[in-house]
Amino acid sequence: MARRSLLAEVIRAQEQRRRAQERTQREWGIAQRRAEQEMQRAERDATRQAAADGRERERLLHEDGTASAERLSREVEQRMAALNGLLVAALGSQQGLSFAAMRQRPRAATFSPRPDLLPSPPPQWEQFAPLSPAPTGLSARFGGKTRYEQQIALAQHNYAQAMANYQRAEGDRQARLAQARANFENAANAERAEVARHNAEVDALETGFQAGETEVVEDCFSLLLARSGYPADFPDDRRVAYRPEPRELWVEVELPDRTVVPEERGFRYVKTRKQIDTLPRPEREVKQTYASVVAQTALRTLYECFSVDARGLVDTVVFNGHLSTRDPATGSPIHPCLVSVSANRETFDGFELAHLDPVACLKHLNALVSSHPYDLESVEPVVDFDKAKFKFTDEFDAAAELDGRYDLLKMDPYKFEQLIRQLFEKIGMKSWVTQPSRDDGIDGVAINEDPILGGVCVIQAKRYKRVVEADAVRALWGAMEDKQATTGILVTTSWFGSTGRQFAANHRERLRLIEGAELKHLLAEHLQLDVRIGLDRPPPRRR
Repeated sequence: MARRSLLAEVIRAQEQRRRAQERTQREWGIAQRRAEQEMQRAERDATRQAAADGRERERLLHEDGTASAERLSREVEQRMAALNGLLVAALGSQQGLSFAAMRQRPRAATFSPRPDLLPSPPPQWEQFAPLSPAPTGLSARFGGKTRYEQQIALAQHNYAQAMANYQRAEGDRQARLAQARANFENAANAERAEVARHNAEVDALETGFQAGETEVVEDCFSLLLARSGYPADFPDDRRVAYRPEPRELWVEVELPDRTVVPEERGFRYVKTRKQIDTLPRPEREVKQTYASVVAQTALRTLYECFSVDARGLVDTVVFNGHLSTRDPATGSPIHPCLVSVSANRETFDGFELAHLDPVACLKHLNALVSSHPYDLESVEPVVDFDKAKFKFTDEFDAAAELDGRYDLLKMDPYKFEQLIRQLFEKIGMKSWVTQPSRDDGIDGVAINEDPILGGVCVIQAKRYKRVVEADAVRALWGAMEDKQATTGILVTTSWFGSTGRQFAANHRERLRLIEGAELKHLLAEHLQLDVRIGLDRPPPRRR
């Protein structure tokens, strides 16, 4: 899996904090409502105890129980509305991948000193001067003048002392003000430096994304999907892989378990028993809702990925939806795949997501969808991130190594498989070649994007000199059933026996046989290769 950039981890951490905060707020809201209910219940209990009329107490009890049942029913309705609107909620709110939005700007704050750093007015003489005027006449002769002079002297002393104290305090204030201003400038400079570093990383991310660097593309789409606002109790685990050559994005998402669907249809207060009864939701509705949640999650992920303007980078998105749970029969941890779908941008852009049926849309896309997701029935994913079932190998241009009339029977078996892959990709399929070990008799897994006959196609290529027996055709059919594939193709450099051809004819809607002569024609038509097949003897003529 791709190395995560520091920016990716920061934004992922921010999203995790947002989800944690949302959960905390939700829990706090629940606790607050419970506290309010307890308070209201205590008040009503006091009212009931004080009420002399028994019928009044019964009425209050009934009102309290009915109100609680209605509140619980509204919460269930709101939950169901959120589950049924998972896909629609993403429409319009998804802003795609905006590098401009990722960039930061330093705060345009100005220095504002604290109140204790603001200057205070200096002492004034009027604050200390005697309030009474200088004495005159007899009052001055009989000691008034002396007393007045003493008051003046004392006032002058106090004024001088106050002025000295003010000057010392002012010097200290100016020193603290200068330090605060310096601290503010240092913090502002540090913030500007951090913003510049962050924006430089965003610029590098955008440059790498536009250049189609694999790890950067994976990081960017991981950031995009991390911002998707699913309900707080939905898991947020996902993996992203990018294949530049076919311009494919693989996304694996952890699905919520079936407990996300409320098993309660509503609540009702029963007056005779003085208790709230649960109205069960029909099991059929619970299962249908969960299947819709799985389908909406798949389509929502495809929509979010295609909302990015990356037409030169991503043409196809492959989605796998897994569930981490335990096998109810054994208790062992299991990780079934409940939905796997491949869609190209052109087809998906033609959908009106606000009006379609998510389950029907996946069927239209030839998705592999669990028939019973509620019961954890798994499907084989189109691509396996852990490469446990299909081991994808590095691709190379096998056709480039063929020059002139090259004999296919002299090709390396691995290169022959790669040549068949290139042929089907040129025809219009999306194909991957598996490694020889543990491939279940399959040489390739292809995605046919035809809206009518498309789906998963398993391919086997046999570089034979003699007849291909019917057992090989039946084995391919068994592999198709095992992989839940729509079609199967068996390619050979030789020919098929009558029994094998008849078996394929009986399943001609799903099984296709390509013999050596037709293979040469297809290579010439689609890859412009003129090859030969040096059989020991020519194929038998057919009537």
